Amino acid sequence: MSAHPDEAFLAVLVQRGHLSMDHAQAIVPSLRGGGSLDDLLEDVAGWDSEKVHRLRITRGGEEPQIKGYKILGKLGAGGTAEVFKARDLERGKTVALKILSAPLAREHKSLAAFVREAKMLKQMEHDSICGGHGVKRAGETIFAVLDHVEGQTLQEILDAADAPLPEEQALEVILQVAEALEYMNSMGLVHRDVKPGNIMLTPRGRAKLIDLGFCAPVGEVGPSDTAAGTKAFLAPEQALGGGVADLRSDIYSLGATLFQLTVGRLPFGDGEDDDVLRKHVMEQLSSPELKGKSLSTHLQYFIEKMMAKDADVRYQTWVELIADMSGQLEGKRSADFHASAKPSKRRRAPKRPS
Repeated sequence: MSAHPDEAFLAVLVQRGHLSMDHAQAIVPSLRGGGSLDDLLEDVAGWDSEKVHRLRITRGGEEPQIKGYKILGKLGAGGTAEVFKARDLERGKTVALKILSAPLAREHKSLAAFVREAKMLKQMEHDSICGGHGVKRAGETIFAVLDHVEGQTLQEILDAADAPLPEEQALEVILQVAEALEYMNSMGLVHRDVKPGNIMLTPRGRAKLIDLGFCAPVGEVGPSDTAAGTKAFLAPEQALGGGVADLRSDIYSLGATLFQLTVGRLPFGDGEDDDVLRKHVMEQLSSPELKGKSLSTHLQYFIEKMMAKDADVRYQTWVELIADMSGQLEGKRSADFHASAKPSKRRRAPKRPS
């Protein structure tokens, strides 16, 4: 028996979490026998005609239609949501719509976390945090309205170049992110998922945090059997599970980000298995690239201090880290200026920070 033309759409509904596999398998024989898919969805899945029509015209949400917005294209997708570039017709402004996936929109815990993130973003005003304008519902579609940020994530930049960033540029980016995280900490929050994929870089060189999905109040204890965040960037205390949310964990993850930006690879591998977590907890940071002549001793110091296994050895405040890093950048600019003004005068190599 030949496949029915609507079977491809049926597969989309299953793949996007609108329809269970059991329901789809129950529908296929009748569909191939000449039945109408729309009628079968109403009879077998219990959908009304309005829902069937909405999923038809949006191809199951692949091409969303939301009143008050003109969709201009898809910006990206993650494990929980898809992000679309859109025109806010009322405000006449380009925005980003972050649409929660259909299965998660039906789960209380996931929906609550999505709403919580949207509300936090609405409260924040910082040049290095992508701002938000609240969460909305259009039928069964749950979405957050965000500022539209032109540019690429640091991960996309690294992947496209297949090479690390220049040291000074990397430090500038990390400094901006540190200032955003210090701002969040002043509001009693820690990020818990700092990584290149969650940092956008605009054409003008402004770094912006774009995802606060794992954000938590300072001092909140995580689940004992899970590690919140992305394994390749987790601090040892996060990797063990059940750790207290602490700014020093964000400092570790930012250090791992700085490592990847300047060395060109992850410190303990890019897998999502338990071996990566074990290395974050048990193995000391070792990198021949950091010991080489191409990267400064100051950069080596920053990474080693930020990624210390013992949280008490890391920077203890964002203010301390920002002061050290901004001082290094300002000193380098001053040294470069004087060197260009007086090319005949040689400068002594800087000593390792103590």
